[in-house]
Amino acid sequence: MTLRSDQRTDEELVRAYRESADLQVLATLYTRYTSLVYGTSLKYLKDRDDARDAVMQLYEKLATTLLDHPVDNFRSWLYVTCRNHCLMQLRAAKRAPKQEISPFLMESGLAAHPEPDLRLEEDLSRLEKCMETLVQEQQQCVRMFYLDQKSYAEVSATTGYELNQVKSYIQNGKRNLKICMESNGS
Repeated sequence: MTLRSDQRTDEELVRAYRESADLQVLATLYTRYTSLVYGTSLKYLKDRDDARDAVMQLYEKLATTLLDHPVDNFRSWLYVTCRNHCLMQLRAAKRAPKQEISPFLMESGLAAHPEPDLRLEEDLSRLEKCMETLVQEQQQCVRMFYLDQKSYAEVSATTGYELNQVKSYIQNGKRNLKICMESNGS
């Protein structure tokens, strides 16, 4: 006798999802804990819309993460994953604080049309040339991770490289870029 998805334990659903990558199985499992995820997100983020967004973002993240990481206790693991996600959101918000711009703010004639920063353009040009010196794997992983802002797991899924290979390509590529930039006068 086979059990319906809603009657299986969390562990059985995790195992079934890891074996099949069936999003319906993941949805059944995640639905059990959406109120936990929403409540935890609301506790940390203090905003209902941000908490709702976090619920959706975590579901999307789980679709790949759960395939890569073995999980023994799904509820505990999900709580920690949710908390970490919220803390990362808060950290990112601190780095880029939102400021209201006064409608009464006036620009002076000089500041309205500043000269382009030639040094920045030179550095970007040098960086692009250095990117071309990397081996193909490093170049591809560095571009996806830093420019496309994809996670290690997303880079791994897109390229087909193992997760440890992706991390290695990014780390070595970053080191090689630094060496190249320093040797070319940046």
